[in-house]
Amino acid sequence: MNLPRTPAEAVAFLAAGSPSTIRLGLERVEAALAALDHPERKVPAVHLAGTNGKGSAAAFCDAILRAQGLRVGLYTSPHLVRINERIRVNGVEIPDQALGEAVLAVLAARPEAASELTYFELGTVAALWHFAQVRTDVAVIETGLGGRLDATSTCAPRVCAVTSISFDHQALLGNTLGEIAFEKAGILKPGIPAVTCAQAPEALDALVRRAQAIATPLAVEGRDFTADLKDDGFSFQGARWSLQHLRLGLRGAHQRQNAGVAVAALEQLAGTGFALSEAAVKEGLASARWPGRLELVPGTPEVLLDGAHNEAGAAVLAEALDTLYPDRRIHLVFGVLEDKPYEAMLAKLLPRCASVDLAPLSSPRALAPSRLLALVEARFGGGQREVAQHASVEEALLAAKSRAGEGGLVLCAGSLVLVGEARRLLLGSG
Repeated sequence: MNLPRTPAEAVAFLAAGSPSTIRLGLERVEAALAALDHPERKVPAVHLAGTNGKGSAAAFCDAILRAQGLRVGLYTSPHLVRINERIRVNGVEIPDQALGEAVLAVLAARPEAASELTYFELGTVAALWHFAQVRTDVAVIETGLGGRLDATSTCAPRVCAVTSISFDHQALLGNTLGEIAFEKAGILKPGIPAVTCAQAPEALDALVRRAQAIATPLAVEGRDFTADLKDDGFSFQGARWSLQHLRLGLRGAHQRQNAGVAVAALEQLAGTGFALSEAAVKEGLASARWPGRLELVPGTPEVLLDGAHNEAGAAVLAEALDTLYPDRRIHLVFGVLEDKPYEAMLAKLLPRCASVDLAPLSSPRALAPSRLLALVEARFGGGQREVAQHASVEEALLAAKSRAGEGGLVLCAGSLVLVGEARRLLLGSG
């Protein structure tokens, strides 16, 4: 294998990898980090896992820490348009030059990494090396899949957090909430404080058992902290902070729980020696942004982008539509990966939709619109509402916008792959 020699070649090498290739396990990543003299140990981390909401919680953590004046690294996945989105420092995506240099550093230290590491693993090691090089004060790290065997579990957390656990990736993580929670709980480290939101009993039991087994103090929503979102704003009550009437920068009632996990995690972080003020919490919660999650793109018509890609996410999205747009006609652009519970997702969304335009996705795991057409037509019933399949996301988006006219709302949902393509078309990013 010819290794890249320049930063530009290194970025192309990374981008050429397959995001869908998954090989759980830490040995390959640990070997690469050891060859780099363990950059992960030089950056204290806030490590987040969960099925839904961990990206939003990471965005809240990042914004609060930056509001405190800290130099903050943020590592998330997947990206919407450009791979650079995954690695940020103080809110700025890593430039191509720096990304290429990070990949070159990994391959120079361990040439075997070129063939050993998956796309996600190479990106993770590059991110940890970059954060150490630019001397971030703290890094907010979101798991890619599960937790116990996820590449990000090689980071050095000062606090761990687990957001809502539900069914997703069952083929890899297990078929019960307890099995899935066991994998998520794998991010917990002996003696390192951890927090979790309210969970289904089976999931919470797995988290508590793991925490007890390794002597990890675990703060649980409803027992050790509370988070509420009412007309007068967001409030949080924990062991250290009592906060009232705060504004959240991310929309939707479900963000109450994600913000609560973020604040609870940072409350624990403050207890480890980080100076964090209530003023920074207030500013960070209000300034947090997370593209592709109830993101409204202005225009005629307006387009709502949401990355809901499992049944729980679709249920949350349907509730948000009822709250935010109770009287708007919704015109759905839908694309999905074949391993997702698309029937259950559509059952949540279709009752709120006046039409559906089915779009193909640029992923080897994509479900062809033709395989969805009969299902959607049957669920709509009687041919009373328009359903169509399209050859591209652009074609589907144009059709939905035409149906919506001035007063309707176009909704793009079903996959982050779809949201990324739609966002590129609408905003020209990337």
